[in-house]
This record gives sequence, C-alpha cells and structure tokens, in this order.
Amino acid sequence: MQILPAIDLRGGKCVNLVQGIAEQETVFSDSPVDMAKQWQTEGAEYLHLVDLDGAFQGVSANLDIVREIVTELSIPVQLGGGIRSIEQIEDILAIGVDRVILGTAALRQPSLVKAACEKHGKRIAVGIDAKDGRVATHGWLEVSQKPAVEFAVEMAGVQTVIYTDIKSDGMLKGPNVETTAEIINAISADVIASGGVTSLCDVEDLKRIGASGAIIGRALYTGDLALQDAIAAAR
Repeated sequence: MQILPAIDLRGGKCVNLVQGIAEQETVFSDSPVDMAKQWQTEGAEYLHLVDLDGAFQGVSANLDIVREIVTELSIPVQLGGGIRSIEQIEDILAIGVDRVILGTAALRQPSLVKAACEKHGKRIAVGIDAKDGRVATHGWLEVSQKPAVEFAVEMAGVQTVIYTDIKSDGMLKGPNVETTAEIINAISADVIASGGVTSLCDVEDLKRIGASGAIIGRALYTGDLALQDAIAAAR
C-alpha cells in the first residue's frame, strides 16, 4: 500500500480544512513547493494535491504552483479540484501531472470520465467524496442523493478511485474503514482511502481491507503521525 502526503492549495498556500469547511482553515505553510520537497525527502513515493480554490470556484487557480511542484520533484503527483472539462484535463497532464482526479464532473458528466479514460487510461482517477454515504460535489458544498458505493460501481473503466469520508476529514479520529471496505469489495479498481488517517493502526486497518493507498494530510502536519513510520507500516 502506498502513502500519499496531501497538499491542499488555497490562496497559494498549503492549508487544511476541517470536514472541508472553508472557514475552518489552518495554514501549514506559505510555500507548498518547499512542503512538497520535504515530503519527497522524507520518503514519499507519490504526492496528492488538491486545488481548493478550483474545487470551490470550478476554475483551477493554483496551476503555477502545481507546475513548480512537478518541476521540482522526481516523484509523481496527482491533482484534483475543479477539473470539469477535457480541456482542463489536457492542460494539467501537459504540465507533468501524473494523474488527474475528477470529482464533481464524474457525477455530473459521466461521459467526460469515459472519454478521458479512453484517451488517458490510468492517468484518470475518480474522486468519490461522501457525507453519510452520499456523494458530495462542488468542494463538498452540495450533497447529492447518489450512494457512494453505487456511484463507485457506475465508474467502471476507471482504474483508480479515491474515496474520502468528509465527516472524518481533518478530524484526526480515524478513517471510515467500513465504507472504504464496501467500496473496495464492490469494484475492481484500485481504491485509495482519504479522510481521518491519524495513526499507524489506521494505516494497518486500511492495508488489511485491501486499500491500494492512503492519503494523509493533517496528521502529518500536526506531528500526530510521522511519514516514515506510515510508509513502513504500509509496506
């Protein structure tokens, strides 16, 4: 299982939100590029980037920073947040991002996911962000009636799914292992778990249920979990 440190970009800074609430923001670094380099130095094999400005506004707003991170690092990077057209996908892949994550667009425009997967294969991932088992969109501001597990099954053809439990995100209380396991068991795609990963026990639980990766954000920044320890547990 792979550990992916998360860098959430907002206003050009590296931040973290509690349960995706914009008003509950902590700024962890004024230099996301330096933060990315630190995670690589500490052993990260893959980096998870989220453009929060893009997620809230539907327009990628931090691509210059993403480009700089990609240029400075030797490890691959995935990016999500506000990517809602084939043109945006092409632009992001062109700057060297390894994998593009479609969230709101995947629910609203399943044909976009199909077209993107046909053209770019494993470089397209679907992000399923759920609250009380229902898929949320537009930076988690809207919650649909679509059950997360049902939506995961509908995304056949996608090779990577990133499942985030919104109520767990930023809470430092552990991931939603039960729902993550349901999704893993329901589909053949790789499932990366996100939201609430705080301890080595959490990492071990996700590994046990067959997650292909775990995204860790706040716990790494607060020091609750050391990246090197998490990587060791995942292996």
